Amino acid sequence: MTAAGMRARGNVRTLVLAGALVTVTAALGMVGCTLFQSEQVSKGQKLYAHYCMHCHGEHGQQNEGYNWGQMPDPRPKDLSNKGEMSTFKDEEIFGTISRDMKDTTPEVGDKIGDDEFAVPTMPTFKYTLSEEEIWSIVAYVRTLHGMKLTYNVEARKKELQDQLQTAQQKADQAKQALEAADKKAEDEAEKKGVEVDEAATAKEQEANVAAIKELEAGKTAFANFTARPKLAAVPRPDLTMAETEAAKLAETGKRLYGNKYGCNACHRVGEAGGLVGPALDRAGFRLNGTWVYRWIKYPQSMKPETRMPNLGISDQDAKAITMYLATLRAPKPEKPIEKAAH
Repeated sequence: MTAAGMRARGNVRTLVLAGALVTVTAALGMVGCTLFQSEQVSKGQKLYAHYCMHCHGEHGQQNEGYNWGQMPDPRPKDLSNKGEMSTFKDEEIFGTISRDMKDTTPEVGDKIGDDEFAVPTMPTFKYTLSEEEIWSIVAYVRTLHGMKLTYNVEARKKELQDQLQTAQQKADQAKQALEAADKKAEDEAEKKGVEVDEAATAKEQEANVAAIKELEAGKTAFANFTARPKLAAVPRPDLTMAETEAAKLAETGKRLYGNKYGCNACHRVGEAGGLVGPALDRAGFRLNGTWVYRWIKYPQSMKPETRMPNLGISDQDAKAITMYLATLRAPKPEKPIEKAAH
């Protein structure tokens, strides 16, 4: 074989090897993506079983969860209905799970947009789970109606990482600029034998403050994505007030209990309400007001794995609901309420 022929064969072999390498790399990338999606769905399934199954059912079907039939309207959607669920974007399902709660009371409640999801019986998990965990629930919910999550969660995480890195660089640069400006101002003041003029570094100080705020926002955004929210400890509330004020606040609490935070979806009062949490007919007898307030504000601080999510309840709303529960003093039942089989 001639030298030219040997070179030609070598080039062909190189091209074949290169092509094979590209194919293997692509295959490994697909395998990695598939493994990530599988882990994501598996994680979402566990979270769904803990937080969602009692209302939505194991397979997402209506009247399947043991609590479904006990809930007030509107009851959960049929998550197995591909015809309906396919009309929702991944981001819309995520937004439903991670929204802020709205008071749906007509006229006196919150202003709610025409396309805004505001259903009290569906709690928010914005203050309980990380964004990454919520996306895993969305990924699992998609499997209930035979679809896959298309939103690129890894790309979103990378975006937040890049934003945080950029913010850190800006903060470092702003700090260095401020230090240089401070030194220059000090040197000039020393030469003149006068006090340092703070106004001389006002521009750098302002830029440094802005950079620090941007950095903190970046840290918070990335932390919220990767880790569960860690909120400040709930201080002891002041629940002392005149009877008239307590009665008025209790009326507000009753409205918020059903129309904003959907407590009746999981808790029973009388013959109405869900069976996930304890009945509250006698809450005024058996529950301490301070304990109730703290539990409502931040249940995970008292019982980390509780099914009750942190609903992001304001101090005033928590106080109102606490005062309402204090009015619930039903006679002791002849026999305890039985939970539905599950």
